[in-house]
Amino acid sequence: MKKMFILLAVMIAMSHAVTAQDETIVFTPQWTAQAQFTGYYVAEAMGFYREAGVDVRIEHPSPTQPAMSRLRNNQCQATTLQLCQAMEIIDGGILLVNILQTSMNNAMVIVSARDQDPLTQKGARVGIWSVGFGQLAICMSIKEHLDYEWVRFAHNVNLFVAGALDATLAMSYNEYYQLVQAGIKMTDKNVYRFCDHGYNVQEDGVYMTREYYSEHKDQARRFAEASKRGWEWAVEHPDEALDIVMKYVDMNNIATNRVMQQLMLQEVLRLQVDRESKQREFRLRPDMVQEASRLMVENKMLSREVTYEELIEN
Repeated sequence: MKKMFILLAVMIAMSHAVTAQDETIVFTPQWTAQAQFTGYYVAEAMGFYREAGVDVRIEHPSPTQPAMSRLRNNQCQATTLQLCQAMEIIDGGILLVNILQTSMNNAMVIVSARDQDPLTQKGARVGIWSVGFGQLAICMSIKEHLDYEWVRFAHNVNLFVAGALDATLAMSYNEYYQLVQAGIKMTDKNVYRFCDHGYNVQEDGVYMTREYYSEHKDQARRFAEASKRGWEWAVEHPDEALDIVMKYVDMNNIATNRVMQQLMLQEVLRLQVDRESKQREFRLRPDMVQEASRLMVENKMLSREVTYEELIEN
């Protein structure tokens, strides 16, 4: 009888080991380590993924292997994307599923030099990220007949600070604060916030390919729930969450500071609260999907409408 119990225990342990191996998710955020991804760091560090029965490895992208490239090549099973990015990718033939939506508001801004209004700077040289994220800005510039000359930059604001650009795109949780720290004056006149001008389209969500999701629905849902729990914990424990962020920043040798990451975390958490419901809803809004698709189709950034039903789980 004792040998039977031992054999049973070994079989159960082996079963758990196989399950854990089968349940591994490599998660690649769309950018380098920073407070933009706090909830996922918290979920890993606090054991929320483990408690949910899913093994998660967080691997950040590199200049030669951006997040979407890693997803396309099966080097990761989940990544974060902005809604407009996801639509563009689906239109290109790669079917995606949104398993968790964190952003409820748009964070993009245009900052102009010399206290000028971005909407009066026709033909201006404007900085835009080389890895994407600027779809909505391009739509706006076409709609407003601004004829911007887009100048691509990698990951910082040096070109703008040096005076080589007339204006630059920035995220309110990231480059905006880099510019503040660099001494750039920010006013209502020279900062154009997309969310305040009819372009309040959701941004960050967690995506998987539909092919992978269809074969791992339970795993995907447990991963999403544990990630959501990580974000909720960060809301209740911002200082401790920031400690966790700084560990990931240090591990990845990111040049930043705690003040910058604290400002980023505060702004990211603010953007998660829906303007209408005043709640963290963690969901795609059908009206925002429809508006984003309409803007991108009208400005020839999509060849067809991408619908809410194409993006969600089923």
